Amino acid sequence: MESNQTPEPSPSHQSQSSEWQQDLINRLAFSALNEQRRTRRWGIFFKFLLFVYLVAILLLYTPSVDLDPGAKARHTALVELKGIIAPDEDASADNVITGLRAAFENENAAGVILRINSPGGSPVQAGYINDEIKRLRKENPDTPLYAVIADICASGGYYVAAAADKIYVDKASIVGSIGVRMDGFGFVEAIEKLGIERRLLTAGEHKGFLDPFQPAKEADIEHVKSLLSDIHQQFIEVVRSGRGDKLKDDPNLFSGYVWTGEQAIELGLVDEVGSSSHVAREVIGAETIVDYTPSEDFFEKFSKRFGTALGRGIGQVLSGGYQLR
Repeated sequence: MESNQTPEPSPSHQSQSSEWQQDLINRLAFSALNEQRRTRRWGIFFKFLLFVYLVAILLLYTPSVDLDPGAKARHTALVELKGIIAPDEDASADNVITGLRAAFENENAAGVILRINSPGGSPVQAGYINDEIKRLRKENPDTPLYAVIADICASGGYYVAAAADKIYVDKASIVGSIGVRMDGFGFVEAIEKLGIERRLLTAGEHKGFLDPFQPAKEADIEHVKSLLSDIHQQFIEVVRSGRGDKLKDDPNLFSGYVWTGEQAIELGLVDEVGSSSHVAREVIGAETIVDYTPSEDFFEKFSKRFGTALGRGIGQVLSGGYQLR
């Protein structure tokens, strides 16, 4: 007679099944543990990357002054003002002032040379530097500051130079351009020919004044001229304050003209012919020159923001911008 009863698994079969289940549980547990470790490692890695990124940003936007060993002995301090004077440029007020402060703070600096090679730029940035030079000279009366002009010292560059004790040039240097300008364009006829409709919504009667896509209004032009005239007068007062009786009575002095170094000496805009090495050796009496100009590393140069520059350029085209030129 056959029996339908299922045979019970043997002890060895039960043991194998139990081992298999235990092995599966162990594998799942180890897999979960490894996944947690992997997640934690990636978390640490990304946190480290974020930390490095933040430190890099801090270093990039903090001007640094790297001095050579000569700074520990008597020397002449040198600070470069080179290029357009603007907030995002090498010749920004922050960079130049950082170098000047470091130079005046060093007791071994017998004198300071501000070497200028600039066509001008922002009147605000130039004003910041001019004011700081006056403050540093007042706090350090025994440390002279001389401006040495290289190829060009025009407009905003001369605005800065006017604060120095003396100004030295090369006979072929270009000096002057004491004036203010605002650039802009008019596209009124262009958009009419292209069939473009200009839509400008503003709150404020004159908020859209000097819009390049609309005809210029005489009242708006007169208002801007008054602004430029005011800034020009500020420029003139800074020059008169810095140069004093050295300036000659010439009707073209503040007209925006530029002159050679030799002509500028005759007009009283500058003092003498002389290079940085000449001033250090013959005037200050400390031939060793130490550069205090804040340095810009490779990463900072590489990270120049093209988008910001492009946006600023478009903004100037659309709204106009004044500069000391």
